[in-house]
Amino acid sequence: MATNQFLTFTLAEEQYGVEVVQVREVLSEIPLTVIPRMPDYMKGVINIRGSVVPVVDLRTKFGLPETEKTVDTSIIVMDLHTGESTVTVGCLADSVQEVVDIAEDTIEPPPTIGTSVDARFIRGLGQKDERFVIILDIDLVFQAEAEGLAGVQEAPATRASVSE
Repeated sequence: MATNQFLTFTLAEEQYGVEVVQVREVLSEIPLTVIPRMPDYMKGVINIRGSVVPVVDLRTKFGLPETEKTVDTSIIVMDLHTGESTVTVGCLADSVQEVVDIAEDTIEPPPTIGTSVDARFIRGLGQKDERFVIILDIDLVFQAEAEGLAGVQEAPATRASVSE
C-alpha cells in the first residue's frame, strides 16, 4: 500500500495538507516587503537566501477572512510546478501541525458541495485520527497565477545607491 507524507496546517480552524516533497521549509513570521497593486491575497515578498519569494495568504485566496497574525502564524515555503518551470512561493498558515502518513488508497475524492475552497484545488480528503485533512493540489491552487509569480521571482533585485 503506497503512502504519502503530508505537512498539515490550519486555516480558519480546518486542517489542510500539502505533499511534503513540495515543502522547502517552514518559517516563523518574518517581515514582508509589500509590493503595490498586487492582488489582495498577495501579502508581499520575503528574501530567502538572496531569492525573492512571494508570500500569499491562502485564507484570502480561498475567500476566507484574512489571516490574523499570532505567535503560531507561519510561512510554508513551497515549490510549485508550473509546466516546465518551478516557482517558489510562501503561504501564510494559521499554524503548522505535523507531517502525517496517509495511504493513497484511503484518500477520498473531494466533496462537490459544502466547502469554502474550490473543489478543483482539493486532491482529496485524508483522515488523521478522528479529523479529516483537506489535501490540496497546491500546483492547481496557483495555476492561474503561476506566470505572474514567476515574473516576481525573476525580477532582478535592485538596490538604490546614494552617492556622497
